[in-house]
Amino acid sequence: MLTTDIKEVRRIAAFSEGDAGGNPAGVLVGDSLPTETEMQAIAGAVGYSETAFAALEGDHWRVRYFAPQSEVDFCGHATIALGAVLTELNGPGTYPLRINAGDISVAGRLDDAGQSQVELSSPLTRSGAVDSALLEQALALFGLSGQDLDPDLPPAIANAGNDHLVLALHKHARLAAMEYDLEAGRHLMEQHGLTTINLIWAEGPRQFHSRNAFAIGGVAEDPATGAAAAALAGYLRDLGWPHGGSIDISQGVDMGMPSKLKVTIPEEPGSPVLVSGASRKIS
Repeated sequence: MLTTDIKEVRRIAAFSEGDAGGNPAGVLVGDSLPTETEMQAIAGAVGYSETAFAALEGDHWRVRYFAPQSEVDFCGHATIALGAVLTELNGPGTYPLRINAGDISVAGRLDDAGQSQVELSSPLTRSGAVDSALLEQALALFGLSGQDLDPDLPPAIANAGNDHLVLALHKHARLAAMEYDLEAGRHLMEQHGLTTINLIWAEGPRQFHSRNAFAIGGVAEDPATGAAAAALAGYLRDLGWPHGGSIDISQGVDMGMPSKLKVTIPEEPGSPVLVSGASRKIS
């Protein structure tokens, strides 16, 4: 039985486009964090891909993220949603956060139209090659072959708080046609410790389209995934990709939830990247 009223959970769509799109997240800010059992139950009751729980502890906010079926060490869109809520409650500013993956921050402000604009500073980034067995399994999961991959963006494991498998496709049509078996995807991601599988298509050096499989969290895909966007940016930096200091990511279009993410990429290898976007309240 829940001791927290589910109505206390705020519902925010992060990385939205105006009054539409974005990825819904639950946000619960309290004097203290609920128990793990209760946070998991609340996340399941809310039903979004993630719910963020936050409580002020000393000079930082302790934050934990729960998907309907499991805890996640870092969630970008729920951090953006949390930043919007903290800005509403406490005013514009930068808020230090302590998450399972380390210390990060989120900054929020209101634009001239009164819409929340939020930017998060990610955990440290790293990337590496993909094991051949994992790559073979992942391609089979999505009905892809090696010929579908973009040779300029080789498959990689990218991390900005948790591991994401990046598969860059050579043609946009293959991205739009993405489908897979949810249970098989969950098993694969559990087996290899993946938080998402990020299928991308590069429209240009600084413009990307993404579809993000999140079977391990109990949903087929997310309309916007800040953690995967941060990991992708770190990978592009490691690769020496000509990103020019930032990239824009379009996601959620094929789900009818168009979302926009911007990632600013500092030069220092492995350093945090900045993921930003708008948010809107869900009535």
